[in-house]
Amino acid sequence: MKNNLKTAVLLAGIGGLLIAIGGSLRGSGGAAIGMVIGLVFVGGSYWFSDKLAIRSARAVEVTEQQMPRYHAIMRDLSMKAEIPMPRLYVSPDPQPNAFATGRNPKHAAVCVNQGILDILSWEELQGVLAHEISHVRNRDILISSVAAAVAMGITLMARMAMWGAMFGGGGRDRDQNPLGTLALVILAPIAAMMLQMALSRSREYEADRRGARLLGSGVALASALEKLDRGTRMVPSSVDPVQAGAYIANPFNGQQMQFKSLFTTHPPMEDRVARLRNGDWL
Repeated sequence: MKNNLKTAVLLAGIGGLLIAIGGSLRGSGGAAIGMVIGLVFVGGSYWFSDKLAIRSARAVEVTEQQMPRYHAIMRDLSMKAEIPMPRLYVSPDPQPNAFATGRNPKHAAVCVNQGILDILSWEELQGVLAHEISHVRNRDILISSVAAAVAMGITLMARMAMWGAMFGGGGRDRDQNPLGTLALVILAPIAAMMLQMALSRSREYEADRRGARLLGSGVALASALEKLDRGTRMVPSSVDPVQAGAYIANPFNGQQMQFKSLFTTHPPMEDRVARLRNGDWL
């Protein structure tokens, strides 16, 4: 119920931004276009989020014969979480990271990067997978998929508004203030990103907590997060920025500049580790 409310708030906020951008571009007709684009992106994200995320990561599905321990860990965690076992993938990305995707527990997938397989023990990887299975159980992956898709829609609409204003086609009134349109073009994607990131940060804490509860300990996940924090700082990522919130560790950890706490998709890693080691998950 809580996640349903979060999804509604997210959609209302960024859906309103799409309509506002469309209105600045073509008046009431543009607002309608913005609404249609929002519905298309949301609908597409619901039905095809797993395929889009997997394709973006260049991941391939692995069988039980290929990776028996990966499958065994996920089968055990799925039984404990009382959900169907997700499809399992491996991405060739050398950055140590992992994510879950899909519209619901019956249509979910979990993907680990090759980089994470190179540096974690199986116990640590189990902690990571417990975190990801918790995202699936909580239906967090639907929220992140919708947020990513609508953020792409807002970016598209902002670019349309920019080009419309540049060539004199924006707005219902030729005398409309071009500075207002420019401000909307710049600020709307930032506002959408901030909404998306705020929801992403709260979900990470909850997935850490539930993952530790599944295992009866937060030690393995805490140890894994410490390694992932170092690894993501050292190995750059080519992940699409709108997909960053789906990963267990911020893919752009080593590229954060000013205003880090405001524009990051994840809570501070040291805080997550401290909570797990201090038993805050109990």
